[in-house]
Amino acid sequence: MIVYESTKQLFVEDVVQDRIEENIDRKFYEKMGYHTSESERKAWNNSMQYMMKVLIDNKIPGNVGIAIEFKIPNTSKRVDFIITGKDGQLKNTAIIVELKQWTEADMVEGKDGIVQTFTGHALREVAHPSYQAWSYATTIEDYNETVQDRQIDLHPCAYLHNYLAVTPPTLLSDNYKYYLEKAPAFIKGDVEKLRDFINKYIQYGDDKETLYMIENGKIRPSKSLQDALSSMLKGNEEFVMIDDQKLVYETALDMARKSYKDGNKRVLVVKGGPGTGKSVLAINLLVKLTSENMVCSYVTKNAAPRNVYATKLSGDFRKTRINNLFKGSGSFVESAENEFDVLIVDEAHRLNAKSGMFQNLGENQIKEIIKASKFSIFFIDESQRVTLKDIGSIEEIQKYIGQANAESELMELESQFRCNGSDGYIAWLDDVLDIRKTANSDGFDLDYDIRICDTPNEVRDLIFEKNKINNKARLLAGYCWDWIADGKNKSDVYDITIPECNFAMSWNLGNSTTWAIDPNSVNEIGCIHTAQGLEFDYAGVIIGNDLRYENGKIITDVKKRARTDQSIKGINKLNQENPEKADKVADEIIKNTYRTLMTRGQKGCYIYCTDKNLSDYLKKRLNQKDEIMYSTDDEVKINNMMIAEDSEDYKYE
Repeated sequence: MIVYESTKQLFVEDVVQDRIEENIDRKFYEKMGYHTSESERKAWNNSMQYMMKVLIDNKIPGNVGIAIEFKIPNTSKRVDFIITGKDGQLKNTAIIVELKQWTEADMVEGKDGIVQTFTGHALREVAHPSYQAWSYATTIEDYNETVQDRQIDLHPCAYLHNYLAVTPPTLLSDNYKYYLEKAPAFIKGDVEKLRDFINKYIQYGDDKETLYMIENGKIRPSKSLQDALSSMLKGNEEFVMIDDQKLVYETALDMARKSYKDGNKRVLVVKGGPGTGKSVLAINLLVKLTSENMVCSYVTKNAAPRNVYATKLSGDFRKTRINNLFKGSGSFVESAENEFDVLIVDEAHRLNAKSGMFQNLGENQIKEIIKASKFSIFFIDESQRVTLKDIGSIEEIQKYIGQANAESELMELESQFRCNGSDGYIAWLDDVLDIRKTANSDGFDLDYDIRICDTPNEVRDLIFEKNKINNKARLLAGYCWDWIADGKNKSDVYDITIPECNFAMSWNLGNSTTWAIDPNSVNEIGCIHTAQGLEFDYAGVIIGNDLRYENGKIITDVKKRARTDQSIKGINKLNQENPEKADKVADEIIKNTYRTLMTRGQKGCYIYCTDKNLSDYLKKRLNQKDEIMYSTDDEVKINNMMIAEDSEDYKYE
């Protein structure tokens, strides 16, 4: 999606007439549904003056295309400036320009492609502008099928119009030579050099033709983490990290290497919401650190990812190696101090105090993991804690970091890669579910296929149709229907029935550990325990009566949960001891459950509510009447069923 588009001639006129900032902001509101910050508007006004100076060159045709704020498909990131035209062979070409207001920057030792500068009102470590420009161009090429099929040449660069060269060099140091060669950085006084760069690749105007092809190009399906895993373990780079992902990755590598060298204990805590790339980062770190001969394991309480990884890797790697690389969170009860060089914990919010089938082993999984490894990294989203036994929190992790006298850092992932990269959808969902107030109370950028359906049959039919494409659509439901033990392996035993809609289906069966990729499992419905930590192209969500809309507000009702739901086991006892706390905990679990279910789909989410008032409320919040909202084509990582090792995750008692 392009916010502002024009030709060079009209762009220059907008700048000269002092209307460029206003025009970009107006277009931004039309496309995004909200106004951006004052600081960003000032940056537009400043940087566009410099870009006009660059473009006022007779060698640059007046009808080259100009795009400002291009949203990269499948992400929440935006490219600052694009210039399009044709080269000497009349081949479509685009110059990707990353603009910076920086006046100075320092090198960061031990972290590839990272610099330190004053940004966001503080001194921060961030990706080098050349790395940023190159990663954006690479991501566009990866996701935009038209860019590949039409062989549109992308040439990234960075322009730091306020930055003066220093001696010895920092930003332009040989430390960053690899990325500077991929995307040259131009600084204050480099107007002619930047013009030469543009003229080298663009000799003819295209009247925005290339912009049209990029803007309307078919979106290539994103890579599946599971499908790419084998290639990654063989040393191939499958995912290009962007911005905060790159910073977290380099920080983790730096801390791991230091602990490996000096033996001192270090812990990195990384918080991030749905789709911010936590699992991709975790696997990338596993691959890299293992290649450096560190004893390293990927750790998760959820058995489903491990089951799928094992299935995907079985043809290329021995079972013993797979088991060493992927471990459950209860595997470290008896581990010796620093037995591992690195433990990478995904879905850390799902960690328990005790381990084992009967929750009677060990003292605390967080404590055991920190003790067992020289360096440990915890990826966490506290809004995905969905059972009473989930004790994973930043506060709890920091408590055991203190007990271990470990050096630590806390970082955050903000870049959105799920739900079509829509930060707005996640923020809207948080606001709608009354998890937190956000600026998205009146909707979001509808580059995502979300529909509130009037019957569960409509949701089912939509998912069945989408699943025909590539077996990446699944039905999910709130845990408001009992799992019938006698039907645990029979799809014709219907656990979930909604008689008034003539709807009946079975929960997922107990005889499969790969529900999410089994060809026939679209005929079964998964719950929070089979979906958390996994992703699909499309998710169909049935919201039960534990979430309703009454008297003008969202309410939760734990009494409407199924009796077989082990995630709320102990709530009655807690209610007797502390009713206020019990209500708060139950409210969080129910809201977090639906937030998690409603963010499983990369391309879209179809929703049915058993409570008509809630359905009407969601439609109103989406401004949905009778129209159908369509998304662009994203693609998603393949996912699968979660059968955790602990008893609360089993579908039957």
